[in-house]
Amino acid sequence: MKSQKTRFEIIIQKLRDNGHKITPQRIAIVKIIAKSIGHPSVEDIYDQIKIDFPTMSLATVYRNLVLIKSFGEVLELGFPDGSNRYDGNKPYPHPHVICLKCKKIVDPNLDSLDNLTKEVTKKTNFKILNHRLDFFGICSNCLSKKV
Repeated sequence: MKSQKTRFEIIIQKLRDNGHKITPQRIAIVKIIAKSIGHPSVEDIYDQIKIDFPTMSLATVYRNLVLIKSFGEVLELGFPDGSNRYDGNKPYPHPHVICLKCKKIVDPNLDSLDNLTKEVTKKTNFKILNHRLDFFGICSNCLSKKV
């Protein structure tokens, strides 16, 4: 995993290389995405940014995420309820463990994922271009709470 500073610099450079202006609002969005350990939603990012940029809209945040995603610098996690979360820290396919109660998302490092991808390729004769592996459960914090 690259450092947050390196992720920030990579995303900003991709924007520059593709002729996009580096505005203060865009810098704020990229900073949040580059440190996106918690996989923020558009609304999470917007809530953090509107303090410094009260006239910025939720749509502007979303458009910038779509733009950054088009460069392969953010991974979008879509869910059946229509919500999306974003990972700019690890913008490549990797597994996620998601708590069904608090929606916490964790990125486990699974060495066996490479072997699984090779096995799927071999058994199906597909060239795997992308994948998504999510595990759903209840995190230890939620399990310890008595409801």
